[in-house]
Amino acid sequence: MPDLYAFTDGACSGNPGPGGWGVLLQAKDGDRVVKEKELCGGEPETTNNRMELMAATEALNALSKPSRVTVVTDSSYVKDGITKWVHAWKRNGWKKKGGLKNVELWQALDAAAARHQVTWEWVKGHAGHPENERADELARAGMAPYKG
Repeated sequence: MPDLYAFTDGACSGNPGPGGWGVLLQAKDGDRVVKEKELCGGEPETTNNRMELMAATEALNALSKPSRVTVVTDSSYVKDGITKWVHAWKRNGWKKKGGLKNVELWQALDAAAARHQVTWEWVKGHAGHPENERADELARAGMAPYKG
């Protein structure tokens, strides 16, 4: 059975401004990629953090059945939020002192992740990681229709 990976990224031109999200899904047998799928989308007025959350959520929602998947993101906001902070937010009724931004996206990501066995990995963005660079290109493609 191949290992599944979802490389995700978000991009924004201005913050807020037009933005996009990108996902590179790969099924690997060892180091060999046996299947690949690219996804992207965007919004006319958004933030980088919202696009990072959308990328991770769309990646997990694209999997047609419960799967073991590694989500690779360059967003510590997404990785820390879903692995550390989300538990307290849920206990507190999706609230936090000072307000919780992007609550509907965190709820969507939490629901999407609950259907799978997810391992979350962080990589440094714009540092030559080939799959992260592809996810960034996809995010920029998703943003392109919304740029003036």
